[in-house]
Amino acid sequence: MNFLTQYRRFRINTLIARNLKSTTKRNAKPDFVGTCALLVAALCLSAPLTCEAAASEVELDNLTWTEAQHRITSGSTTILVPIGGTEQSGPYVALGKHNVRAFLLAQKIAQTLGNTLVAPVISYVPEGSIHPPVAHMRFTGTISIPDSAFESMLEGTARSFKQHGFKDVIFLGDHGGYQKNMQKVAARLNHEWANDPSCRVSALPEYYQAVSVSYVNTLRSRGFSMAEIGTHAGLADTALTMALDRSLVRADVMAHAAKPSDSDGVYGDPRKATEELGQIAVKQIIDTSVIAIKRVTAAR
Repeated sequence: MNFLTQYRRFRINTLIARNLKSTTKRNAKPDFVGTCALLVAALCLSAPLTCEAAASEVELDNLTWTEAQHRITSGSTTILVPIGGTEQSGPYVALGKHNVRAFLLAQKIAQTLGNTLVAPVISYVPEGSIHPPVAHMRFTGTISIPDSAFESMLEGTARSFKQHGFKDVIFLGDHGGYQKNMQKVAARLNHEWANDPSCRVSALPEYYQAVSVSYVNTLRSRGFSMAEIGTHAGLADTALTMALDRSLVRADVMAHAAKPSDSDGVYGDPRKATEELGQIAVKQIIDTSVIAIKRVTAAR
């Protein structure tokens, strides 16, 4: 059983347990229809993809090499590279927030675009000096690698996809700290391949700006202050995470806690975050990214 299958089974088992627990708390009958549906999904994970399923699958990891080759020759020549990071987000949000968000959002973007595949998530990114620890490295669980190692990883990834016949490699960075590194690698490779029109690399700024600019403006228009919205692990960050995977947020504890501070690794106030607010960001990210990617691929 591969890692992705194990991960998905774990996620489904978590949802089953949550479904039974939540209904029990309400002294209601468990939602057996929903639970059975989840059980069927878990069983299906071990089954091989049918030809029809392989033709619609967006995750590169789930394809055989011959299926991947067929998809490319059939027109799936754009690949999204979701980039996350393992970093602290205060006491109420899990360390893998960026990894899960980047993965799920890339899936949704690829499904909306069509003829697009999604690469495995890059979860090891620069997070600051280790000795002495600075920035997020001051908090337990954060993983940091040097800028040079990160850029080499991105470069090798893009070169691999060019070799296999992809025409557009799109970096989707869920974290602000390495946006400049993504841009640097894309510019370097595009310069090198200037006389070779077969592949182009794009570090898509619109993906990140949809949250850092558009979503922030939307929340402000709804009456939330910048002190609440924050820049890291605040209302905006937490709501987006809740909308994509609520289990990553310790919402029950957060709702009854005092306002966290920068000493907790939080810059903002996440206590009013809701899934509904986060869904606004999800839509903005998908819509903005799809438009930007269509523009990039059409310009080739």
